Amino acid sequence: MHSIRRLLTTAAAVAAVLATALSAAPPAPAAAPTATPCASAWRAVQKVAVRRPAWNEGPVATTSSPIVRYLRKGERVWSCVVGVGRDASRYRECDGGTLWRIVPGGQVPAGCLKRA
Repeated sequence: MHSIRRLLTTAAAVAAVLATALSAAPPAPAAAPTATPCASAWRAVQKVAVRRPAWNEGPVATTSSPIVRYLRKGERVWSCVVGVGRDASRYRECDGGTLWRIVPGGQVPAGCLKRA
């Protein structure tokens, strides 16, 4: 008998706490952080191919990836992300390397771009 009374008292206390918590005004949502647009401008050092990885190549382009278009020497593009090629195919143009800058339309070897 004692345990049933204790159980009912505990259930009543839990119900009271829940009712109080649910009736309280919900906290104001925190302001969402504003997304800053990409502000890194780059210029092409020479005429360079913009490549997009093929469906079976993974997320980073290679020297054998299909060419989407070309950047002219001095053309300005925006890029805030760098892809690291993990394969053995290093590009030869613009001093070589395995870093690829993500630009509108595809990817360009990072050595072929300089800050604008």
